Amino acid sequence: MNIVIAAVGKSKPGAERDLFDSYTGRVPWRIDVKEIEIKKEMAVDARRIREAEALLEAIPEGARIIALDERGKNEASDVFAKRLGRWRDDGVRAVAFIIGGADGLDESVRKRADAVVSFGALTWPHMLVRALLSEQLYRAHTILTGHPYHRG
Repeated sequence: MNIVIAAVGKSKPGAERDLFDSYTGRVPWRIDVKEIEIKKEMAVDARRIREAEALLEAIPEGARIIALDERGKNEASDVFAKRLGRWRDDGVRAVAFIIGGADGLDESVRKRADAVVSFGALTWPHMLVRALLSEQLYRAHTILTGHPYHRG
């Protein structure tokens, strides 16, 4: 199973990217990051729509989509892992995670997603969301393989 992370913004060297790289290096899945940049001079609504179009274009055809959005469902790590395991076992070739820009995701992305997940009601910097996602992917892998990393 391949993982695609479609995200608004460019990753820069630093602690967040180091943490992201540390966790993604531990999972058996191929992880591709597709970074989207839209001009900030656009009106907020127009930019959010354009970001949505670009994010959805970046994901492979037939991929299952999980949108990361503060208005999404706050779920436990084992639920997250079981969904990935079920999709893997069903032969899903790709899972795409979508991370919006500073103004959030357009409704078109949430409607298209197979799941909308929140990492809590707090607002997280977008680069830190990537690191949080990479840790949850690693945690999901450890849950699915019975590794002691996840003891919850």
